[in-house]
Amino acid sequence: MKHLLSTLDLAREDAVRILDIAEEMAAVGTREIKKLPALRGRTVVNLFFEDSTRTRISFEAAAKRLSADVINFAAKGSSVSKGESLKDTVQTLEAIGADAVVIRHWASGAPARLAATDWISASVVNAGDGTHEHPTQALLDAFTLRRHWARVTGGPSLGGDLRGMRVVIVGDVLHSRVARSNLWLLRTLGAEVVLVAPPTLLPVGAEAWPCTISYDLDAALAAGPDAVMMLRVQGERMNASFFPSTREYSRRWGLDDVRVAGLDERGHADTVILHPGPMNRGLEISSAAADSARSTVLQQVSNGVAVRMAVLYLLLSGEKRG
Repeated sequence: MKHLLSTLDLAREDAVRILDIAEEMAAVGTREIKKLPALRGRTVVNLFFEDSTRTRISFEAAAKRLSADVINFAAKGSSVSKGESLKDTVQTLEAIGADAVVIRHWASGAPARLAATDWISASVVNAGDGTHEHPTQALLDAFTLRRHWARVTGGPSLGGDLRGMRVVIVGDVLHSRVARSNLWLLRTLGAEVVLVAPPTLLPVGAEAWPCTISYDLDAALAAGPDAVMMLRVQGERMNASFFPSTREYSRRWGLDDVRVAGLDERGHADTVILHPGPMNRGLEISSAAADSARSTVLQQVSNGVAVRMAVLYLLLSGEKRG
């Protein structure tokens, strides 16, 4: 394993292996000293061309827990703002000895472009590119869901997948790299996926994706999903009006108090709620839903460190280099 760019081409065996190693890494977080010497002497660069809190901090924590040296690079305030190209930026990082580059970029395909060139020899991890993919977010979501599914079914988490699980993904699918990465990975792991969104927030060609598409959130919830993943409405990527008003969006596609209560009334006690963050409370999700016992939002953040430790370990530990 040289790079992690997408979940679309991630085989089931590789996905399960990452999740299994993440289980071991999660155990490190429960120790008094939360460190392993596995990547001592390695250098990980977080190269972020877009704003981020959770992902950048999570990768930084993951690398440091593996004893790697970490360099955080933000495009704002750097030579990028003076017009420096991506090629010149990454070759500078290569010159200072980067072993892995974790890149978030506004342009879809930028990490794949970086991995395909001879600009650097370092491993490349896609931390989110445009509206394309966000593979480590999908992996941490799958890790969270696999643990939940193991508790529900009574089966083992280690070595398991998500066969038989029904996951509803709701909201701004059009602009969501999280939705795309989750769809490919969840299907690879055997889950059934339902996308729920306004017609205007579904990409062209979505009907050909391996999922069911619905425009009715209430109907999708009434069917008794095992997990509901709410997506952030990405207003910063919208250059047109995709729905009449925020009030209308919240009424039709928001997970509000009434819909959460409906899960209780129908006996769906094991349905969990996920959100990749940051949340627009009161728009796609109510505060009561976000803070309910069903919510796994904080678990997702915690699990993200373990999953990213697993990814960096597999890329840089030496056993799969080249």
